[in-house]
Amino acid sequence: METEQLIQLIQAVSASELTQFKYEEKGVKLSLRKGEKRTGYPAGTTAEGDMESQIGFSGNATSGKKMTEEEASRLDSQKEKKQENLVQSCEEVQEEPEGTIVTSPLVGTFYEAPAEGEAPYVKVGDIVQKGQMLAIVEAMKLMNDIESDFAGTVAEIYVANGEAVSYGQPLFRIVEGK
Repeated sequence: METEQLIQLIQAVSASELTQFKYEEKGVKLSLRKGEKRTGYPAGTTAEGDMESQIGFSGNATSGKKMTEEEASRLDSQKEKKQENLVQSCEEVQEEPEGTIVTSPLVGTFYEAPAEGEAPYVKVGDIVQKGQMLAIVEAMKLMNDIESDFAGTVAEIYVANGEAVSYGQPLFRIVEGK
């Protein structure tokens, strides 16, 4: 397991509701536990900041040798930076964007224009009316029109032309009344 993968695993466990996690592969043993602080394990804080997290491991992710104190310190430093970024990302995600999301009514292929080489139905910043065509989703050789259910401004387009979409996947964000 590479160092980056190890850091991602630590972050995933820290962000989850798991209280304990053990992993072993090719001489590398990893044990993660959230809860009371215990001696003998380096301690760090989780994304929530109110729990102590203990990490115990043996072996080196790349060579199977014992990890040096310098490597462990560097790993802890990287973990702290990644956790700060994770907390910041979570805060950004929690902010609900303004507007209404138009989702795909079915599984298929998203097309932004009536034909290849033609102008797209809408672009970011365009003002749309209720019932106006936004795009097409092709499913089993049938073209399904995606129309706006309200008037507003196209604030964001989440899908690229020709991309596969699934049922309920966000396609557009439209801010009403602008």
